[in-house]
Amino acid sequence: MMRLILLSFAIAITSLSSTLTIADERLIANVASIDVSARDWPWWRGPTRDGVAAEGQKPPTRWSATESVLWKTPVPGRGHASPIVVGDQIFLPTADEAEQTQSVLCFDRNTGEQLWTTLVHEGGLSDKGNKRSSQASSTIACDGERLFVNFLNNDAVFTTALSREGDQLWQQKITDYVVHQGFGSSPLISGPLVIITADNKGGGAMTGLGRATGEPVWRHDRPDKPNYPSPILVSIDGHDRLIQTGCDLISCFNPLTGEKLWEAEGATTECVTSTVTDGKHVYTSGGYPKNHVSAVKIDGSGDVAWENSVRVYVPSMLINDGYLYATTDAGVAMCWKSDTGEEQWKARLGGTFDASPVLVGDTIYATNEAGTTFLFKASADEFELLAENTIPGEVYATPVIAGSRIYMRIAEMQDGKRQEMLYCLGTDEE
Repeated sequence: MMRLILLSFAIAITSLSSTLTIADERLIANVASIDVSARDWPWWRGPTRDGVAAEGQKPPTRWSATESVLWKTPVPGRGHASPIVVGDQIFLPTADEAEQTQSVLCFDRNTGEQLWTTLVHEGGLSDKGNKRSSQASSTIACDGERLFVNFLNNDAVFTTALSREGDQLWQQKITDYVVHQGFGSSPLISGPLVIITADNKGGGAMTGLGRATGEPVWRHDRPDKPNYPSPILVSIDGHDRLIQTGCDLISCFNPLTGEKLWEAEGATTECVTSTVTDGKHVYTSGGYPKNHVSAVKIDGSGDVAWENSVRVYVPSMLINDGYLYATTDAGVAMCWKSDTGEEQWKARLGGTFDASPVLVGDTIYATNEAGTTFLFKASADEFELLAENTIPGEVYATPVIAGSRIYMRIAEMQDGKRQEMLYCLGTDEE
């Protein structure tokens, strides 16, 4: 009964969106609040949705394929989604193209033992798009009770909710989907809703679904352009705001009601990265039809405070103490002053980057496609490399850091065959 009341409450507020105060929004969001532990990583880009790990953690700074490995376990199939860590469970989506299946896997956090597999889709996998993409690139989100996962299947995007025991609770078709490069947008949890975006050349959609039932609470049609970012929440003047970049726009919404608050030019057509904010700007980066990083003012004016032509297409950026940090696709670490765009330094790391960097304290962990992780200082003074560690393999998924452990999805070659592995790196017990 309480779940029905919460959903009805969320639906009712869509007609009152123009009169909601900050206090109203906080009340509604807290009606279905989520208790996120400092030792968890429950969704894409971590607890604060910006690639920053919880304070006080001490993950390893030195490791190899044998050193600091607490456990590793094989992952069936293939995918580029990051693991999420909630309680004593790790969840990971995967796809088996030979078997034509898309599934969710659950592992024991302490041992790496695979606990269960739930088949979500059988058949319907796409053979179109960029061959570097995968059929399981969307990171799962967990609200403590339910798992939410997006899959592209049968030329459409579907969101599925599972229990933490692997039982399917509901499934909702979001929109038909015309494949260009692929699909990888991850679900976003906000108050009583889970928010999904599926931009594509056929005309996409953004929708807020009730977490308990999957029923739509609000929906927007999106431009008919290819685009790949996950929706993200940022704090603007004390409000939680939903930001979507790409399709040549930066769009800002009330996440609870779907009300479009402002929209401005300032992005390129195709983006991948999830935005961050310094409280004055939101940042967009893209790679087609032009390379760019830009800072757009959050006041709704549409003013672009600064822009450059650096290609930060796939790895999302980090912000810390007034400075913006990035690893470019081509393997260069960069630091800019967040309000002016003034370049502070740049340094070549090496390799190609798809995974996004993670900030732990004042240290940035950035992993390239060949499995080398560079640790460097989040400092505007100069580039300072602290360590360089390699587990040979292929890394597209962003590593996560929770409970002073690092969890990495790495594809290794074993007896001439590609085998994905889930690694747990640490120096001792959590």
